Amino acid sequence: MALKYVGEITDPIHKNIKFTTVEKEIIDTSIFQRLRRIRQLAGAYLVYPGALHSRFEHSLGSMFLAGMAGQTLFDKGYFTDIDLIQHLRLAALLHDVGHGPFSHLFEEILKDSKNYSHENFGERIILETKISDIIKRNGYSPDTVSSLSFGKHNSGYLNEVISGGLSVDLMDYLPRDSYFSGTEYGKVDYFRIINSLEVASSKVLGINKSALYSYESMLISRYQMFKSVYFHKTVRSGEVMILHSMKHLNRSLHLTDFDSLEDFFALHDEMVLELLCNFPASKSRPMDTFAVKLARDYKSRNLLKCIYEYFSLSNQRFEKERDSKQSRRLPDRAIDFEKQIHLIQSIIGSHQDAGEPVFLDISRAPSIPLAPKKEEVTSIMIINKEAEYEKSFDQLPLINVITGYLDMIRVYTTKEKRNFFKSLLKDFENQNF
Repeated sequence: MALKYVGEITDPIHKNIKFTTVEKEIIDTSIFQRLRRIRQLAGAYLVYPGALHSRFEHSLGSMFLAGMAGQTLFDKGYFTDIDLIQHLRLAALLHDVGHGPFSHLFEEILKDSKNYSHENFGERIILETKISDIIKRNGYSPDTVSSLSFGKHNSGYLNEVISGGLSVDLMDYLPRDSYFSGTEYGKVDYFRIINSLEVASSKVLGINKSALYSYESMLISRYQMFKSVYFHKTVRSGEVMILHSMKHLNRSLHLTDFDSLEDFFALHDEMVLELLCNFPASKSRPMDTFAVKLARDYKSRNLLKCIYEYFSLSNQRFEKERDSKQSRRLPDRAIDFEKQIHLIQSIIGSHQDAGEPVFLDISRAPSIPLAPKKEEVTSIMIINKEAEYEKSFDQLPLINVITGYLDMIRVYTTKEKRNFFKSLLKDFENQNF
């Protein structure tokens, strides 16, 4: 059935976002409204005061762009079932519905305690709650929505609309995060890219050659946002603090012990922060006291200080050797990175074990978004009327320069301990690897 819009929402990025009946019913649920209380960028507002936007508006923006992408592919004849456009919009709307408080920070706690991810929660929410009933009642399939949301649909190119290097997720969060942080890096010509979408004979999503420069610009914008916003040393300082506070107090506060999804829905950023700040730590358990202090210092922006920093743009994390076993070896730069980690741990590990306030922050992010099935992306499909071909990033000089992994190591400590640990690491900093 053709989409029938019943209202619209004013948005600073996309101006007007129209919604259908099924979308309105989902947006109005308490399950979806909860996303208003989960910030898109966790602790980035401690550095960029305007970065208070939430998963809620990002989800709306992703839905809007998914509708554009679906309409483009439908108009070009790549699929004939017009209901897929609505399914794509719903998938984008719900792709982040399983995020917990502080988003990816909480996910680290989940993986440690339950080996669970926001995708696992998202699937359950779409298939087991009132959201499933709403989708069915309006004539659509929760299974299809779920499979599209989390990269499991049998049409691979449709999965790529939701996540990956040509995804609406990427095309919404870059300009949105840039706008609210007040930076100028996240400019994306998403109209040009979406209107140029094509599907290769191998059923891989690609673009027309005319949009190649816009695609390059988007990937460079993402790289710049990681370096200037997502991996900003003070942003990471706050995130290290709240992460360690949650990790240490999780067992006492039962943050990840859910008897039902309703328990999970009750959690959001400010509630968890208050739980951490108000935990009744006793003098007999100094580590509890310090975990509470971390949360309180985070709340008052009394942040840890960065005393060591190392950045590297490595090549692909793994390279396949050309032998019969297809065994894997680490590239030299990745080996250097692991050596750096090992050496720093050998220097500060005993102090950490003794409960001293020193933290090693290791972050790794692919500089090019991973494909829906988490594989590394090394090329883009170019599809024209005359031909289609795969263009390797080796052939795109600007992209080739940033292809690989952003590897980052930092050491944080308190103001009181800054000089002690700086002197401890001084010799290490002068080493060449």
